[in-house]
Amino acid sequence: MPMFNAWVPEAVRPWVYLAFALLFQLSGGVYFGNLQHMVGATSLMREDIQLVAMFGVVGVNMPFPFLFRYKLRFTNRQLLINAALVIAACNLLCLLLLNGTVTDHQWRLPLLCGLSYVAGFFKLCGTFECFSNIRLWLSPKQDFGIFLPSMYIIILGAMPCSSWLAQQMTIATGSWQSVHWLTVAAMLTVALVVYVCTHPWRMMPRPLPLVSLDWLGCFLWSALMLEAIWLFTYGEHYNWWDSGLWRAVLISLPLTLIICIGRMRRIRHPYIEPGVWQHARLIPILAMFFIAEIMSATPHVLQNTLTGGILHWGFFTTRQLCLFEMIGYVSGCVLTILWGMGTPNWGRLPRFGFKYTPLLCLGFAALLLCQVMMYFYVSPALNVERLWLPTVLRTFGYSIFFSTMTIYLKELIEFPTFFQALVVSGLIRNGVGESICSGLYGYGLRRQVADTLSRGIHTDYEAVLLVAVKEMYGIVCIVGAVILLLMLLYGAIPIRSVLKRLMHLRKSGHYATQSAVSPL
Repeated sequence: MPMFNAWVPEAVRPWVYLAFALLFQLSGGVYFGNLQHMVGATSLMREDIQLVAMFGVVGVNMPFPFLFRYKLRFTNRQLLINAALVIAACNLLCLLLLNGTVTDHQWRLPLLCGLSYVAGFFKLCGTFECFSNIRLWLSPKQDFGIFLPSMYIIILGAMPCSSWLAQQMTIATGSWQSVHWLTVAAMLTVALVVYVCTHPWRMMPRPLPLVSLDWLGCFLWSALMLEAIWLFTYGEHYNWWDSGLWRAVLISLPLTLIICIGRMRRIRHPYIEPGVWQHARLIPILAMFFIAEIMSATPHVLQNTLTGGILHWGFFTTRQLCLFEMIGYVSGCVLTILWGMGTPNWGRLPRFGFKYTPLLCLGFAALLLCQVMMYFYVSPALNVERLWLPTVLRTFGYSIFFSTMTIYLKELIEFPTFFQALVVSGLIRNGVGESICSGLYGYGLRRQVADTLSRGIHTDYEAVLLVAVKEMYGIVCIVGAVILLLMLLYGAIPIRSVLKRLMHLRKSGHYATQSAVSPL
């Protein structure tokens, strides 16, 4: 790590950058842990805060095609200091906007969304710069089966840790704004440590200019994701088709997609190369990401409805679930690392890697088991301790899916377009899939409530809501069981060999020759 000054011990340098990566991941524009306080303290709706947070998630997804160009243009010192200072400034401005001291109400939400997007953009820039410098420290053999899960321990584990930290700061200080000030202090500390402990150093003798970067393409693909997120975030609020604004955004979605595809095919260096979409296994990978989002999005609607609308738990009770989410994420990533390394067989044979298909089945089985347990746990007498194990199982399975499918994506697509493929996968896993699933769960929950009320089974609204939540969990369990059965059948070696043989015979024309000579 030649960017450090000579007086910094070599053994400490990677840990400093690992701590920087964790601090970058804990930062953001708004924090989900303070959602209830922000809704109560400001005039914003719950959907508004969720939209602002999703802008930050989309901002994290979009810099991937530009990251190496930034690394070849700027020094490590410039990238880290700028990222930290921009995130600190975004937190200060978001805090002022949430307090209503900068502008009037009509401009507050758009400005908050823009600041959240910028904070997410530089959040990924700082995280990538940290991990790109300790990649050989995490995996000296440059094994992405070890490096990617190791990186996701920080990335996935920081999500519940951020919410837990926001809640703890609120309890300790009595103010939900304190986490913003803590983030500002952390980012200023990062900038100060980088300024003191490092010196300008470049990978190349001369910086490469930032030319042929498709900024407009980045904006258009971001707009496409945000339009889809807006539709499913505000769908229940505007009652879907009954709103003219919702229909206008729905019409603009395919128009934006057509413009994105047209620009991608017309210019020389598009934001996403057309060849990325031509990989045969890209669509199945995106489908697997969406399946994982379907199974892991139930807490955002169903579990929150159960704990908040029926049991009336506050964040003092539910904050402990963030710790169990962290345990599940970390344990899933660790298992993925060990699975890729294999076992040494008493030290006499070299390490060998296992196939990832059984690991995916194991991860999905954990996701399904979480839904089955929640189906049987739905009752007015539920206590928070029963949610510990389902929470660990859900995050355990999701981290396995997230890490394993990214490893598949790395093996499938060559390095020059791998980061563009990460943007494509982010069309599902970075906010869009979660918003779609949450919107569909909210719509299904409302339909189940209306159906139960129309049949006159219950008259108490909380009892009706309890029945609807249980029915929705039952539907998720049935769908998940069918998907798991298909995954197990695909993972069976005889069935896979027969399917491959049939596909080979169909392509070679063997069936056509047989039908021509057969008397039938």
